[in-house]
Amino acid sequence: MLAQGPVESAAFAPNAFLRIDPDNTVVVIVKHLEMGQGVYTGLPTLVAEELDADWGPADVKRYANLAWGGSAQGTGGSTSMRGSWDQLRHAGATARALLIAAAAQRWNADAKGLRAERGYVIDARSNRRASFGELAALAATLPIPQDVPLKVPREWRLIGKHVPRTDTAAKVNGTAVYTIDHHLPNALTAVVARPPVFGAKLKRYDASKALAMKGVKAVVEIAQGVAVVATDFWHAWRAREALIIEWDRSGGFTASSDAIREQYRALLKQPGAVASSRGEVDAALNGAAKRIEAEFEFPYLAHAAMEPLNCVVRLDDKSCEVWAGSQSQTLDQAKAAATAGLKPEQVTIHTLLAGGSFGRHANPISDYICEAVAVAKATRSLNAPIRLCWAREDDMRGGYYRPAYVHAIAAGVDKLGRPVGWSHRIVGQSIVAGTPFAGMMKDGIDPTSVEGASNLPYAIPNLRVDLHTTSLGVPVLWWRSVGSTHTAFSTEVMIDRLAHAVGKDAVAFRLGLLKERPHHARVLKLAAQKAGWGKSLPKGHARGVAVHEAFHSYVAEVAEVSVADDGSFRIERVVCAVDCGVAVNPDIVRAQMESGIVFGLSAALYGEISFKDGIVQQSNFHDYPVLRIGDMPRIEVHIVKSSEPPTGVGEPAVPPIAPAVVNALFAATGRRIDRLPLRPMA
Repeated sequence: MLAQGPVESAAFAPNAFLRIDPDNTVVVIVKHLEMGQGVYTGLPTLVAEELDADWGPADVKRYANLAWGGSAQGTGGSTSMRGSWDQLRHAGATARALLIAAAAQRWNADAKGLRAERGYVIDARSNRRASFGELAALAATLPIPQDVPLKVPREWRLIGKHVPRTDTAAKVNGTAVYTIDHHLPNALTAVVARPPVFGAKLKRYDASKALAMKGVKAVVEIAQGVAVVATDFWHAWRAREALIIEWDRSGGFTASSDAIREQYRALLKQPGAVASSRGEVDAALNGAAKRIEAEFEFPYLAHAAMEPLNCVVRLDDKSCEVWAGSQSQTLDQAKAAATAGLKPEQVTIHTLLAGGSFGRHANPISDYICEAVAVAKATRSLNAPIRLCWAREDDMRGGYYRPAYVHAIAAGVDKLGRPVGWSHRIVGQSIVAGTPFAGMMKDGIDPTSVEGASNLPYAIPNLRVDLHTTSLGVPVLWWRSVGSTHTAFSTEVMIDRLAHAVGKDAVAFRLGLLKERPHHARVLKLAAQKAGWGKSLPKGHARGVAVHEAFHSYVAEVAEVSVADDGSFRIERVVCAVDCGVAVNPDIVRAQMESGIVFGLSAALYGEISFKDGIVQQSNFHDYPVLRIGDMPRIEVHIVKSSEPPTGVGEPAVPPIAPAVVNALFAATGRRIDRLPLRPMA
């Protein structure tokens, strides 16, 4: 059994993650947000494996994310499995040792002769057995042992095997409860009218028409705008449309996308802050036998999760309860408390399922949660819980986008076709500057802007990566695979161009530069082999390849495209190879690779948030499309067998797909593509 909330009391709870009840129910506390990545199955697998069982709340002291340094609870950066690998296995092993000790005491037997198996402790010598539930009460009285040994891989029964996802049935039959499904008795629904451009302020408003409409209970001003509170979403939505609002745009963002692009391109001509450097780059480029230069453009991108932002709040004088798909419980708890005028310990976060997030729920101001708390505070006289809902249009235009970037790369090769110099300049906004995550900055460099470029894996003796960090009024945020979303594209497309310029095969060229990077080389070889690299294809078809490391995982992808006579194209097939350490649940790893490829393809083909006079031009899926099933390529996923600790799988499949597709399109057409999205004709 799986629990999302805290353990209040238990017959046997040896640690914060595990409870065994007398009825033989094993409860595993999952401290991470389930937003589609399978943590409600993968993490309990670790406990169940060490426990030998048969197949969380906001509390940083018990449920901190160890991959974040243990100072905050949250989910992100593909850290759930990596940060819990040892912790949860030790939790299960400790419980197993206590249960065996309890059986030994009950039977007056030597614990060394007992074993745990499928929910029982067994004494093979006397043919005795006792269920975990029978032993729970006694085990709870025993001292907790230290340094309990973990199983070795040959003993694993669940890790690395097919374990059915625990949430599949509920998500298929519709009984799974997301925040948008959560209803409290007598709750009212709120929608907020926000400024039309970022940074604008409320000047005045007239709510008389809205207040006269059916179902409307209140119209209140909050820091974020004007909130309409009604009996349900439809009445609140219609009443919001009836508001007459005058905004002060004098301090707001008013730029257009073309102007931003020109500003960024001008910065490409000037040196930036150096993020990574080795050798004598300028001398190497000036002395190169052949020099290739390219500029790349990347737009703002919305997260566009299936479930728009929403939150439920119940507030009184002494406490605040929040129901949300919280991705950063520690931060959300603190921000909600500040908004409510309470202490963090007076705020309870109930983490429900999230219908996608891709980073959007983990924003530095906890915007949607603070809005809900602010509305609840302003409408205390109504004595009702508040259910805040963002419409799709609110979600699309609400900011916290993947930043727009431009890149310039100059690379040179010697007479033998070997890369000798590489200069890479990046221009774009910082995600972490001015936020609680600003501590990630080093020497003025936001690592999320340059990751995947500053640690370029290829053996190029002279390399420099520099950065211009811009300051605009557009709120930006991490987006699935963060900086690698743009650095993988520019670097992998440029490497392909170098290979073509010197007349070498794209895979062989890369492998020659990856001799000191066995993980990269391994997935590249596997993907190429499984894709039939070098074998003939039908007329109009071509393959492209890309390889990238993100979140300590290595992924190579080969894309096969077909191009019609009119220039339209389709992605026919994608072959993916991933090295993510131990694949705790191979099915979930495959699903996350497939998911990342689809997510990345949607952005590569269609994704773009654009501005005109500061106003976001996109509003819904009709003008911000996602990949439809009819355009879905065949996907094959191959997992490298490994004994190393597991690494991230939620994000690393995203970065290689766009460059693999673009490299395939070049192979098919000879046309170079430097700007995303592609917007295919068919």
